[in-house]
Amino acid sequence: MRITDSRVVALLASFAVSNFVCSGEARADLPNGVAAGETTTDSSLLWARSTVVGDVRFEVSTDPAFGSILSSTTVAVTDPLQPVKAPATGLSAGTRYYYRAVDASGASSGGTFKTAASAGTFAGFRMGVSGDWRGELTPLPSLRNAADRNLDLWHSLGDTIYADYASPAVPIPQAQTLNDFRRKHNEVLSERFGLNSFRAIRQSTSTMATIDDHEVTNDFEGGALIGTDPRFGGNPGDRINTSQLYRDGIQAFQEYHPMDTRVNAATGDARVDGRPDLYRKQSFGKDAAVFSLDARSFRDEGLPAVADPTNPAQIGAYLAASFTPGRTMLGNPQRERVKADLLAAQNAGTTWKFVMVPEPIQNLGVLNASDRFEGYAAERADLLRFIDQNNIENVVFVAADIHGTLVNNLTYQNGPFQPQIESGAFEITTGSGAFSAPFGPTVAGIAAGLGLPGSLPINTYLSLPGAQQEAYIQGLINAQITPLGYNPLGLQGSPIQAQLTQGTWTATNTFGWTEFDIDPVTQQLCVTTYGVPWYTEEALLANPTLIASLQPTIMQQFCVTPIPAPGAMGLLAAFGVAVVRRRRA
Repeated sequence: MRITDSRVVALLASFAVSNFVCSGEARADLPNGVAAGETTTDSSLLWARSTVVGDVRFEVSTDPAFGSILSSTTVAVTDPLQPVKAPATGLSAGTRYYYRAVDASGASSGGTFKTAASAGTFAGFRMGVSGDWRGELTPLPSLRNAADRNLDLWHSLGDTIYADYASPAVPIPQAQTLNDFRRKHNEVLSERFGLNSFRAIRQSTSTMATIDDHEVTNDFEGGALIGTDPRFGGNPGDRINTSQLYRDGIQAFQEYHPMDTRVNAATGDARVDGRPDLYRKQSFGKDAAVFSLDARSFRDEGLPAVADPTNPAQIGAYLAASFTPGRTMLGNPQRERVKADLLAAQNAGTTWKFVMVPEPIQNLGVLNASDRFEGYAAERADLLRFIDQNNIENVVFVAADIHGTLVNNLTYQNGPFQPQIESGAFEITTGSGAFSAPFGPTVAGIAAGLGLPGSLPINTYLSLPGAQQEAYIQGLINAQITPLGYNPLGLQGSPIQAQLTQGTWTATNTFGWTEFDIDPVTQQLCVTTYGVPWYTEEALLANPTLIASLQPTIMQQFCVTPIPAPGAMGLLAAFGVAVVRRRRA
């Protein structure tokens, strides 16, 4: 592969950033390092947690040696478990900045970020994504190479803690208090066995994050009534998103990420107004726009699970119920926000639009569908239909939650049992940073337990070579979805102009993360999934040195040629790239 000037610059920048981050390792007083988020073309929000009560000073510079200081802001620490934040403003677009936090003891920790490229600019874009890491499985060697990848953005896509799993920091089955939740977040940002991959990522780039369920408790439905779930206390007629457990979980999440605390207001929806606003959008020149959704806080109570996923009558009844009008995962105000923002990005000529959703929007069959968009099919169809009918091109849904990587084209229906319609979008789910067991062994175990046709005993599956394990899992999933009229896994035969360059369309037997890289000239998107062999807590504790030394390798890679956005057509044509727009049915 030819190394262009832009790639040389990127390599040099990556080397400089890596050296700076390594030289800015956290001291004992600043055990979680530093972080930056809410980064735009001219501002960012800086974050740190000091164990020493007193002032923390944030300094910003374009010089990694801090020979000159552009700004200095002081914030008081009053609680050693509560992080502090400070805005950095007056910045320049597309510029790398270095910053450090100095606490009352004199301890310091440094990080770096790059402001977004200015509007109208094709500068390239690189984003890393993962989710789902448990405290007892840290220090997350699956993420160790992300800090060296010169990312423009890191997105933590839900289940950033497991508040309902016992771990060394909180050895009880469910976090109960605000400080319990804070200790959970501190745990995944703390060094263990000589490594702290997640902290290193946050020090190397700007970050974005959203919740899934385990920031509070498993499979909670924020828009449902408290009386429907005995885990939540309060007035049974109030929504779960008013309960103390929810409020404590979300407060700790917002505290431990470099994000503003925002509240929904004047939406006209009683389940939304006055509740936390976690929705975020950010543009990166004309290369990309990222939309980060909260799919937990406002969702309706899920449908009852299908008792027998091999029973056609039960499957049909479930699919019909999933199209009940008005049922929502996102809440109506948030759904309308992302639709409007997607359309605005298309009209602005932004090439790629990334919709970050904690749970998959691709259809995977009725098993456990109540916790996915599949159980809210009317809303799913409404969103995909909007993308299709408004000719919003190059939309990529990125999800987590299922602890494995699955890629598929996205179609929708106007009603149950009606024909599938192409949306023009596709989805990739990212594997877990560390959740044992991952998707492959979990699904293989379920299939064996149900006695599904063609299923293997779990030990037989585990003994297979990696490629055969992936082929087996693909066969199990395709056997569930193709009879329902859904596309088999992968982008082959779809309108998406994709080429698989390594691996296959799934990566379901590792821990890892996914990188999205947009070329500044061709606007081609290359998607790379990295991984390490999955492990259990028992294996980690038996040989922590071995586990902590695992090195991520490429599990899967594919590249997608964009359908040019309006503003990109002339640039692409100038470089000899064919300009072909997808026809709508």
